[in-house]
Amino acid sequence: MLFSSNVFLFGFLPAVLLFYYLVPRKWKNPVLLLFSLLFYGWGEPVYLFLMIGVIALNYGCGILIHRFRTRCPGKILAAGVAANLLILGFFKYAGFLSAQLQILLPFLPQWQAPQIPLPIGISFYTFQSMSYIIDVYRQEVAVQRNPLTFGTYVTLFPQLIAGPIVRYSDVALQMDHRKESMEAFSSGILLFVVGLSKKVLLANPMGNLWNLLREQPGTLAAWIGIAAYTFQIYFDFSGYSDMARGLGRMFGFEFLENFRYPYISRSVTEFWRRWHISLSTWFREYVYIPLGGNRRGLARQILNLLIVWGLTGLWHGASWNFVLWGLYYAVLLILEKAFLLKRLQKAPAALAHVYTIVLFMLGWALFYFEDMAALGAFLLRLFTPAASGSAGLTVIVAHLPLLLAAALGSTPLVSRIAAKYSRSRLAFPCLVLTLAVLLLLCTASLASQSYNPFIYFRF
Repeated sequence: MLFSSNVFLFGFLPAVLLFYYLVPRKWKNPVLLLFSLLFYGWGEPVYLFLMIGVIALNYGCGILIHRFRTRCPGKILAAGVAANLLILGFFKYAGFLSAQLQILLPFLPQWQAPQIPLPIGISFYTFQSMSYIIDVYRQEVAVQRNPLTFGTYVTLFPQLIAGPIVRYSDVALQMDHRKESMEAFSSGILLFVVGLSKKVLLANPMGNLWNLLREQPGTLAAWIGIAAYTFQIYFDFSGYSDMARGLGRMFGFEFLENFRYPYISRSVTEFWRRWHISLSTWFREYVYIPLGGNRRGLARQILNLLIVWGLTGLWHGASWNFVLWGLYYAVLLILEKAFLLKRLQKAPAALAHVYTIVLFMLGWALFYFEDMAALGAFLLRLFTPAASGSAGLTVIVAHLPLLLAAALGSTPLVSRIAAKYSRSRLAFPCLVLTLAVLLLLCTASLASQSYNPFIYFRF
């Protein structure tokens, strides 16, 4: 079930809100758990058993780590992490690894690589579950003894299938002691509608434009096309994260911000402090720092960065282009740490900004094309001057207003203007009217659009 669907907006969400606010406090988590399981099982009921298994595994590991803290908590943690990674690896990487083995060992009998459907959101909820048992081992959070409360944390539908990755330490107190308020509920509605508008009114049209221009000849068509995909993936994912945070506030939760206008960055280092913050934070806390971080000399730091970013790329998908994408950023970050960042800080802001824009746009080309030949052909189009055809130019001109809206929407300009006039007497009625118009436009678009994907569902 998509947040950007009329079934969710006018069926599921009103129902869960009604039940949640009618029941006593002690039943609120069970209600959320029940509806979250229904939400996940809507499209993939068979994988509900997998999710329940992951919940049971990590709940049990947490209890055992706490109970045997003075004897062998490290072994229990290692077994729990290994079990989580095996589950994730089987469903996400079995086919990829099988294919690579056949390439590396051609003398072995050939076999059919398994085609295993990828459970939606498995990368997100396994990482969240691992954060819990690691934090219990580190004694950073108290063990959760109530299985229903722990199950609610793992399955919480606002962030279940596409993040942000909510670490248990960030919401441990909220699981049992959160307080709902009209102010939080109202701000949740605002954030949800803004996120929905990003997804439906900007991401979907940008995705359509990318599809139209991807195969069109000409350098301009290639650059405008990859710009469209750059906007699509940002508004798609940041919009979904905004919707998740907005929904969380409606139920009394406060999730950490996942995007902070990454496209205004003036370096790759800054970009990754603003993009998918929950994922980069997870890898920093649970991989980079335990490996030694930057505490063991430059050579070890470089190795740690290569490992972390190789894993970050692989987390996104079982394909070499994702590994290349991760290593591409590892190399850029290493160069910036070595000498480039200091020069960028002294360079004109516009030049640093253009440098960063070009690099992350090239990164999104790596991210999109799983076929290396198609990737090479597209990169060649970007850097080989050639005239665009009339069909491509017509498409570009027709989409110029949307491209401008996307460019403005990826900056904090609109939010700054809104903040400036927030104390005006007309601010509240204007805000209500704007939200109503946006919701109406989104509803109409959802009824008429046939193109409504969500990119991060496959991760």
